[in-house]
Amino acid sequence: MRKSLALLAAAASIATVATTAQAADYAVDPTHTFVTFEIGHFNTSTNRGRFDKKEGSIQFDRAARTGKVDITIDVASVNTGTAAFDKHLNSADLFNTAVHPKARFVSDKLVFNGDKVVEVPGQFTFMGKTAPLTLKAVRFNCYDNPMLKREVCGGDFEAVVDRTVYGMDYAIAFGVPKDVRLVIQVEAVRQ
Repeated sequence: MRKSLALLAAAASIATVATTAQAADYAVDPTHTFVTFEIGHFNTSTNRGRFDKKEGSIQFDRAARTGKVDITIDVASVNTGTAAFDKHLNSADLFNTAVHPKARFVSDKLVFNGDKVVEVPGQFTFMGKTAPLTLKAVRFNCYDNPMLKREVCGGDFEAVVDRTVYGMDYAIAFGVPKDVRLVIQVEAVRQ
C-alpha cells in the first residue's frame, strides 16, 4: 500500500512538472506597455516620443527556455507632447503613416542567462521594410500579480535602430543622426 501511495505521489508530481513546463500564452497589457524612441537633435538635445497604441502576444516557457514575441505598434499614434511635431513625424518626410500605419516586431527565439531573458532576436517591420533587430533586456522578471491573480512577465528591452535601413533619410544631410534608440517596456499577463 505504501508503494502504491508513493508511486501515485510520484506520478502526480511528474504530471505537475509536465504541465508547468509547457509554454504559456501571455497577452500584452497595454496599460503597462510603452514603446518609446529617442533621437539626437543636432548634437544638442534629445527628441523623445512614444506610441500610444500597441498590442501583442508572447509565448513563454521558462523551463524549456523558449518563447515567441509578436508586438504591433500603431505608428500613427505617435505622441511627443507637441502636436506640430507629431504631425511632421506622421508625414511623408518621416513615418509616412498614410502608407505605413503599423510597425511590427516578431521573434521566435528568446536568449536566456539562467532564468532571465537577456536578448530577443527577431525581425522588425517598419515603413514597409523588414530587417533583423535584437532587443537587449535591460530588466526582466516574472511575478504573481496580486490584483489580477495571474502571473505577469516582462521587462525593459532596447535596441539601436538605423532608420536609414527602413528608408527614413530625412535630415541626415543636416546632421540629424541615423541611429534611434528604441525602448519597449512590456508587461504581459498569462492567459
